Amino acid sequence: MADDEDDDQEQDETPEPPQRLFTLTEAERARQELEPFLVEAMDSRKKLSGLETELSAVAARIMMMGGILVPYDKLAAVRMEHTQLSEILKSALNRILETGCLIKDLDVGLLDFPAVINQQDVYLCWKLGEDRIRFYHRQDEGFASRKPLDPRDLGPGDTIQ
Repeated sequence: MADDEDDDQEQDETPEPPQRLFTLTEAERARQELEPFLVEAMDSRKKLSGLETELSAVAARIMMMGGILVPYDKLAAVRMEHTQLSEILKSALNRILETGCLIKDLDVGLLDFPAVINQQDVYLCWKLGEDRIRFYHRQDEGFASRKPLDPRDLGPGDTIQ
């Protein structure tokens, strides 16, 4: 019995793989490739939300009315669409995450790319609708603390690595 606990403990102590670091050029290239997947994920999530509302409403009507006739064909079609959209969403999210990019907010389309600036771990930060990656923030900060990447806006001695 104690051996089983030791095995579990050893598995828990397995280190996570190191976080991928992006240069600005790599992040920008990844952003351009990932933008369609982000839009697809956002659209799928929005449609899924509508379908879930529809399914919940039908379930509530069935519970309240007792013996109503259930529109099985329509429900089957909605469930099939829900399953398909779930798979599309999962695939799009996996495609984004497998690059090492982080999805910070799927509602607004916010992506972070781990990087190093001035020997400090940061996130290169991009929001859907922005023409390119223009901002970064420390990894312990969020969107509200974004700082411009433009070298003319950086403090003296700060360099982009």
